[in-house]
Amino acid sequence: MELTLLGTGAPAGLPRPGCPCAVCATARGPYARAATSLLVDGALLLDLTPGAALAAARSGHTLSGVRQVLLTHPHDGPPVELPAGLPAAGRVPDGRELTLISGHRVRAVAIDGPGTGYEVTSPEGPRLLYLPPGGAPAGAVEQRRPYDLVAADVTGRPGALARLRATGAVGRDTDVVAVHLDHDVPQGRELDRRLAAAGARALADGTTVTVGAYREAPPLPRRTLVTGGARSGKSLEAERRLESHPDVVYVATGGTRDGDQEWAARVGVHRDRRPGSWRTEETCEVAPLLAADGPPLLVDCLSLWLTDAMDRVGAWDDETWRRTGEKALRERVDELVAAVRATTRTVVAVTNEVGAGVVPATAAGRRFRDELGRLNAAFADECEQVLLAVSGQVLVLRG
Repeated sequence: MELTLLGTGAPAGLPRPGCPCAVCATARGPYARAATSLLVDGALLLDLTPGAALAAARSGHTLSGVRQVLLTHPHDGPPVELPAGLPAAGRVPDGRELTLISGHRVRAVAIDGPGTGYEVTSPEGPRLLYLPPGGAPAGAVEQRRPYDLVAADVTGRPGALARLRATGAVGRDTDVVAVHLDHDVPQGRELDRRLAAAGARALADGTTVTVGAYREAPPLPRRTLVTGGARSGKSLEAERRLESHPDVVYVATGGTRDGDQEWAARVGVHRDRRPGSWRTEETCEVAPLLAADGPPLLVDCLSLWLTDAMDRVGAWDDETWRRTGEKALRERVDELVAAVRATTRTVVAVTNEVGAGVVPATAAGRRFRDELGRLNAAFADECEQVLLAVSGQVLVLRG
């Protein structure tokens, strides 16, 4: 089954008409995207958009053989002119299945919002799933086997991908193609980086892919460290890296602080941002979690973990530090680093960069700064990918 991406952008296209944002300003050439429209084996058109016939011609195809035109979502704006010879566009009721004269079977998939998803099975057997903008399957999607290809709004609705993975609809070999791409994510390397973390990819308009053909799955980093300064966007980046996973354990190392309303507000912001399916563990006993089997871990953050570790060994007192504290802290850090090295779980950890600012005025403050630098370096050595967040932008230091 051949799938041609006549367009891969949001309904308004990219750049959006009249939009002055930075993403739209740079969405030129290969980064310009027409509204998403898919042509399946020249026989089925999913979503009729302006310029579909011209887009097909540019990709070396024609719409003359199209036998069915299906819409996935309400189309705002002026009516789209139907190219000559094309059948009228329509939608299939949820759960209904139809068979085209070409032998393709199409089943309408219920969505948890306006619109309809379509499962398409070719006469030879490969299957694809196409979801509308911001759409996710409603309820459980029972699968005998994973889809060969899923085209979905990965950047706008990563939870949809998590739901498909949870039900087995997306497996390790499923080709996940991001469509309905809008100006919420910069194009180019930044888009590729974010999609790679979700096990997905973006393709240029006009690309044709063979659904079900062997494609080597891209290697995903299993251990990632995200570092940066205060309010740099590091926690948000860490959460983005796991938002397409169905189950995640969020390891909160800060604990609770009775009576501290400002701290409670910070915790509330993080909690509200996380998917409801994630489970939270408030603990600094991270090594046992790393040693156990289970879903991905998001550890936020190492600097608070180190604060707890230094509390336990009395590292803030100069005399205690000299007699027993330094040795005890080294042992606890070594235990954590060894657990990261040996873990089989997917891990994303967050930490702070505190050594690039003002030198602390106290010996205890300087001690914490130095020990956090050592911990960050040792932890980073065990990670396949290390990221630096600066002013909300992410730089890849390794991987």
